[in-house]
Amino acid sequence: MVAALSAWPWENLGIFKYILYGPLASKVLYSWIYEDTLKDLWCLHILVICALRGLIHQLWSSYNNMLFLTRNRRIKQQGVDFKQIDREWDWDNFIILQAILASMACLIFPSLDGLPLWNPKGFITLLLLHVTISEPLYYWAHRFFHESYLFTHYHSLQHSSPVPEPFTAGHATLIEHLILCIVIGIPMTGSILMGYGSTSMIYGYVLAFDFLRCLGHSNVEVVPHEIFNKLPFLRYLLYTSTYYSLHHTEMGTNFCLFMPLFDAMGNTLNSNSWQLHKKICSDSANKGRVPDFVFLAHVVDVTSAMHVPFVFRSFASIPFSTRIFLLPMWPGTFMVMLLMWAWSKTFLLTFYNLRGRLHQTWVVPRFGFQYFLPFATEGINKHIEEAILRADRMGIKVISLAALNKNEALNGGGTLFVNKHPDLKVRVVHGNTLTAAVILNEIPKDVKEVFLTGATSKLGRAIALYLCRRRVRVLMLTLSTERFQNIQKEAPADCQNYLVQVTKYQAAQNCKTWIVGKWITPREQSWAPSGTHFHQFVVPPILAFRRDCTYGDLAAMRLPDDVEGLGCCEYTMERGVVHACHAGGVVHLLEGWTHHEVGALDVDRIDLVWEAALKHGLRPVSTANKKDSL
Repeated sequence: MVAALSAWPWENLGIFKYILYGPLASKVLYSWIYEDTLKDLWCLHILVICALRGLIHQLWSSYNNMLFLTRNRRIKQQGVDFKQIDREWDWDNFIILQAILASMACLIFPSLDGLPLWNPKGFITLLLLHVTISEPLYYWAHRFFHESYLFTHYHSLQHSSPVPEPFTAGHATLIEHLILCIVIGIPMTGSILMGYGSTSMIYGYVLAFDFLRCLGHSNVEVVPHEIFNKLPFLRYLLYTSTYYSLHHTEMGTNFCLFMPLFDAMGNTLNSNSWQLHKKICSDSANKGRVPDFVFLAHVVDVTSAMHVPFVFRSFASIPFSTRIFLLPMWPGTFMVMLLMWAWSKTFLLTFYNLRGRLHQTWVVPRFGFQYFLPFATEGINKHIEEAILRADRMGIKVISLAALNKNEALNGGGTLFVNKHPDLKVRVVHGNTLTAAVILNEIPKDVKEVFLTGATSKLGRAIALYLCRRRVRVLMLTLSTERFQNIQKEAPADCQNYLVQVTKYQAAQNCKTWIVGKWITPREQSWAPSGTHFHQFVVPPILAFRRDCTYGDLAAMRLPDDVEGLGCCEYTMERGVVHACHAGGVVHLLEGWTHHEVGALDVDRIDLVWEAALKHGLRPVSTANKKDSL
């Protein structure tokens, strides 16, 4: 049974909980449209304060997740996983609660609508009341909630987040936030009752309160330890992210709101607080832990560029799809794209841990369309080369090239870099061997004929050669007889007749297995017979135009169950699923292979790589694969 006042009244409303702001918004709009003056300004003030509070938490969250800025100042090194993100999804419940209570106060005391804009005495009174009442009240309430019954039924919710984040500050039960309302309300109410209240005082205190709460719950240390060396007394007046993190690891210490003075007075100050703070600040100058594996990605397009943790953590934790709320941000993101084009370098985006090894995703600051601009080729290759050389200097074992970063026309599938730098210690991997394996294992064993587009590409060649060895007839769509014949000559003599060149889509009108390696239009899809299944290795995926046909996903694999700290979806992939080229690099690392996987695919290694992936716990995600792997 749920403990009293632990659940939120609107927790089952989902996104519709924001309707609770409706009466305030309606009153403001009605007054603005139908009345000469904007009456009941308090409604507008409450809405503005709520928006600003949400913005403060969002900005702190964005900063926390900018790993390219903060990776060396992180306190806890593990990542925030999907479980924590889901638990903290409704972190902003407390803002709705305080908006309701503020509305009730304004209705009960109409005089609050007439507060002056500024009164310096109010700030002095506010500070005195905060230090003398709010700080000790919170300290003792917090200690009280660590008693057995209250901790188990209430306060354990916040401590369920292993990595403190700004959104963790709002992740608590209803009763805890009711008490917090009293803590934050006493200084403001006292100042107003004394006749010193002002609008700026309310704005300033509420926003400063949230700012300091986010600072404490941040997993990034932002307060330099030098300030405490020069002004030692400040360490008792202002807590730090490190100080609060110790409360989550050693729960019997560091209970204060913002001022460690009260922990010192209550004999609950963690003796390691200042040493750990100094250590983290000092270590920020170091390079940090060297990853074992790097997936070198690039931005797909302007809209998907917002599908990253430092924009919206919750949005990045679900598969990408275009949402309406992204549209107002499109112009700003487009400007960022132009700035990245003019001045930028490869940056760290996300990380996770797998069996004691650190895996990172780096991003080449280029968008998909730029890879098809002839004048941009040299610059893109320079970024990729610099990333490979940086990985080599750092001692990284494997770097896997994503999507267009291994484009054959761009750098020969990575051969350009391996040939230019023959002494590379880092293994460069395009991962296409596992991509081919995933696609081939999706195809039912009883299929006798397939239609293949993009047939002379790296992947198309390997798929065609593999299938003809299985005595599957492959209709290879290509206008180049020379390229077709070169591939056909690679097949065993008794299998060459299974490779057939076709030049038109009409040739596949009786074939129900299409393997799409080149984007096809709805009109071209119309030549497929009813019941066709479209396998694909083309980015972006083709449009699911035919209702009488089925469409496969891009080649992908699910990471092993023991992956840790994974909290971001890879483009349109489901949670825990990565593109096959990413998974191919992971397998390369886990197997300890010492060769580069660049250029043309070795067809003889397709089954070997597939079996290695399954051995290490990577799993296929398509229905066909799941059946075959049982």
